[in-house]
Amino acid sequence: RACTIKSMVIYPAHLITPIPQALSIKWLATEHTRFINCMLNDTEKSQLKEVAKASICHGFKFGSPLRVEPHRFSEMLQQIKASFVTLRRQNALRGCVGTMDAYRSLVEDVAEHAYDAAFRDSRFDPLREEELEDLDIRISVLSPRQAMSVRSEQDLLSQLRPGTDGLVLELGSHCATFLPTVWEQLPNPADFLSHLKRKAGLNPKGWERGIRAYHYTSTEF
Repeated sequence: RACTIKSMVIYPAHLITPIPQALSIKWLATEHTRFINCMLNDTEKSQLKEVAKASICHGFKFGSPLRVEPHRFSEMLQQIKASFVTLRRQNALRGCVGTMDAYRSLVEDVAEHAYDAAFRDSRFDPLREEELEDLDIRISVLSPRQAMSVRSEQDLLSQLRPGTDGLVLELGSHCATFLPTVWEQLPNPADFLSHLKRKAGLNPKGWERGIRAYHYTSTEF
């Protein structure tokens, strides 16, 4: 099982820093990851974890996500960024919800997704309060996704970087993503791609004309 995407929107051009064409895609992904790491210090990461847990606790009590006031947090946590929140218990997925498009502050995004992962992931029953004690909360902060120029499945496989790339596939109304952390369960690129196609409702054993692919990186904590 993988994560649920709440929305899939191409990033507006003004939100993506122009990169000279001569620079490689690998360099771009590395710079996005380094940028996120530099932006968030340990205190800010801890605060996001606390907000995620508080939003889940708020859900138990009031049936809604915690409404945070971004101005009460650091400037970095007020930045517009996209995130996923993943919940695990005893090494098993318990919920995962996020978005690919950045449209609100990071701290608000995390609060909303933590609640949704606990109570609105349709693949699971709503989280029970007794499960909170051993719940592992992981937060992924995403870089803007980059369109890939691919002509075939083999072309795509040759460009994928196992353990580093998150991948999005789109075809018409079909759309799905795997976060970079999914490589831990599917380390073989062909298996990774096949499972993602199945998740998107596409033929896992074929390559359909018109498939669009995007890759991105993420920082998880």
